[in-house]
Amino acid sequence: MNYPPQQTYTVQANHRPQADANAPQHFPPLQVVNRPAVDTATAAYYLNRRPQTLRAWACFETGPIRPMRINGRLAWRVADIKAVMGVEE
Repeated sequence: MNYPPQQTYTVQANHRPQADANAPQHFPPLQVVNRPAVDTATAAYYLNRRPQTLRAWACFETGPIRPMRINGRLAWRVADIKAVMGVEE
């Protein structure tokens, strides 16, 4: 059987530059954070845990703190993180 030659197509998408996933993130000291809540990666940094551990806490409701859910995303209260870490406000 004779098959026609394969054609290749190049599709170019509008690529936005993304932050390097391996680049170190910089977090301010917990004492100076004045936001009401932080994302999972930031909370994991302050609690010295991996982000997936915090997600498991949220899913199974087994951790020392519980997150808020904002539009389907987890937000961790800074006051709860400070209380667990023993940081004075």
